[in-house]
Amino acid sequence: MHSILEHLTTVFFGYFAIMNPIANIPVFLGLVGDQDKASKRKIAKSASITAFLIVAFSVILGKYIFDLFGITIPAFKITGGILIFYVGFEMLMSKKSTIHNPGNAVKDDSIATSPLAIPILAGPGTIITAMNSVTDGTYLHIGIVIGIFALMILLTYLAFCLSDVIVKKLGKNIILVIGKIMGLILAIMGTGMIIGGIKLAFDL
Repeated sequence: MHSILEHLTTVFFGYFAIMNPIANIPVFLGLVGDQDKASKRKIAKSASITAFLIVAFSVILGKYIFDLFGITIPAFKITGGILIFYVGFEMLMSKKSTIHNPGNAVKDDSIATSPLAIPILAGPGTIITAMNSVTDGTYLHIGIVIGIFALMILLTYLAFCLSDVIVKKLGKNIILVIGKIMGLILAIMGTGMIIGGIKLAFDL
């Protein structure tokens, strides 16, 4: 029971740090522009569903993908750790992550799929965090990972729907501070993944 609770807590904070519903609000508002509330809600819903399907698919078929491409768990942990550390470092330095925030986005209905669902919500860092959580887990662990991601998607959807109100209440400076804290957590998680991968690779 203790290990399950620990796994649940680790996965939740990992998702929360890398997806960060609050810090993604300015990105969402920048993409949707001056569209009305109904259009914003529609885009948020479509992006959330698409992101959930992508990550759930990756988690369920993760082990098969590893076997198909001959990917080892140590190599995945080390590479994933480097990537997550890089995203966290950029957030900590107050830079928009080049992995999660493409420069020139087309402002039409397609933004729900790209870049909002991919790569902002279901980017490489999110997928790697999810797959890393089930590399040596049971079906229960897979269920927990998918369930927590569904919760995070719901929180993100609500944050996007209430984006105008949240920005008005918190202010952009508070949102920036939250982003920095999440960046630090991500960098630490990335370092932990690298250490774990090295230990596995060299049987330490």
